[in-house]
Amino acid sequence: MPPVVSFDRLELREILNLYGRKVAAGEWRDYAIDCLKERAVFSVFRRTSEVPMYRIEKDPRLARRQGAYSVITASGLILKRGHDLARVISVLDRSSLRVVG
Repeated sequence: MPPVVSFDRLELREILNLYGRKVAAGEWRDYAIDCLKERAVFSVFRRTSEVPMYRIEKDPRLARRQGAYSVITASGLILKRGHDLARVISVLDRSSLRVVG
């Protein structure tokens, strides 16, 4: 059986911390984790029966170029990509957005 890509404990803690805040705010309701041959995917759902609102992906093949982590919308738009998971998923955390004035 070929090896699969997965999130490690620290990566999952970072993702689940964000997920917990979003569930508490009533924005997210469900998630799914897929560990595939070439990438790991954490999908976020507003409702269980829908397509995922966002996908947080880890693709080690891109680690040297754009970065292994990315946040992708339901339409396939890449919101952010990079080498640091916390910085990449911060695009989904409204509490990290600040009004500049």
